[in-house]
Amino acid sequence: MGFHTFDSDRADKLEDAAARYRYCSREELHALVAPHSGMRLADLGSGTGFYTDDLAPHVDAAYAVDVQAAMHDHYREKGVPEGVELIEADAADLPFDADELDAVVSTNTFHEFADPESLAEVARVLRPGGRLVTVDWDRNGAGEAGPPRDETYALGDAIALQTDAGFAIERVDTRPETFVCVARLDD
Repeated sequence: MGFHTFDSDRADKLEDAAARYRYCSREELHALVAPHSGMRLADLGSGTGFYTDDLAPHVDAAYAVDVQAAMHDHYREKGVPEGVELIEADAADLPFDADELDAVVSTNTFHEFADPESLAEVARVLRPGGRLVTVDWDRNGAGEAGPPRDETYALGDAIALQTDAGFAIERVDTRPETFVCVARLDD
């Protein structure tokens, strides 16, 4: 994976709703993803399932994908909702069929896995027209929260990785600490 992974010994911090929703609220995530019946989505870098839990009740299948088995242990302790499948995998080697998913979501984890191989793999598992929704720490952000800025991407670099993998950018936003990028896989 990319620069680092979140320390699973600090997994309890991933359940701090006030801190997490400060950078991406449940309502914003729903507006970006537009979950619906029939949708199959994967949450890359799902950690303890904080954001997976927000989306799972509104889709047919939700996959909580994390490279760290310890994060899934924390998720199991918390309680995995019905309809969520835990997948231990690296983003560069996802255990999904080609064109299997409607959406892939990454909330504050893009910097942990994003590289050309991982983005190609995300493109492989998304159906044509499928969407990659990214909210992540911006290298050009204020640096008051999140990982060290030298371990993150600037929005332009994140866009370049996605367009090089065949995605068309639909929406971008920048905020003081983070960016949002919604990309659609070209048909």
